[in-house]
Amino acid sequence: MPLALAVSYLLVTRDGRDALRTTSFLSGCALLVVALVTPLDTLARTYLVWAHLLQNVVLAEWAPLLLVLGLPPALAERLARPRIVRVLTQPYLALPLWVGTYALWHVPAVYDAALRRPDSLLALEHATYVLVGLLFWWCVWQDEPHRLSSGARAGYVVAAFVLSAPLGLVLALVPRAIYGFYADAPERVWGLTRLEDQQLGGMTMAAEQSIVFFAVFAYWFLRFLAEQERADT
Repeated sequence: MPLALAVSYLLVTRDGRDALRTTSFLSGCALLVVALVTPLDTLARTYLVWAHLLQNVVLAEWAPLLLVLGLPPALAERLARPRIVRVLTQPYLALPLWVGTYALWHVPAVYDAALRRPDSLLALEHATYVLVGLLFWWCVWQDEPHRLSSGARAGYVVAAFVLSAPLGLVLALVPRAIYGFYADAPERVWGLTRLEDQQLGGMTMAAEQSIVFFAVFAYWFLRFLAEQERADT
């Protein structure tokens, strides 16, 4: 999938390619490869909760962010024409879909079931992460089909952080290992106990969301302030 995405993008944008957008989109494709093809995937499927949580972050947040950011406005407008896209990219739908999908796949019974069915349920998990991640970030970076003000985009990002951050904090603070699948891991990696592994994963999620979401919020909030200043002069 990442290779097909990259090739399609380069073909479609060959006549009006922007270096920064191209770099962003191809970086998003590269992150998909890192998440799904490298040893990170092996660690996530077999050994470490931390690796699986990091994989989820890459698929649901980082890669979609870069893919959406890399779309030229003209291409984004074409992709946003279908009615289903116009509906699902409405902020009041995209945000709950993203948060709800994130939460659902981290329910212990669902989480363990996906790992025990890597060719079906786990593949579905990965696909839904990427899909809802694209919908979520679309509202932040694209003007079509729903153009939000800079202030609204900043508020949207804050809401996403407030709603999603508790998941990482719970995983970091809960006093017992909650994912039974890894109890059968062949060996402990890096000398981590199951609880330490889970706590490290939760802290990683909380830390990366703090950094990424604050950076995006700061960008749009500063744009909002600049627009207000121009309006007042």
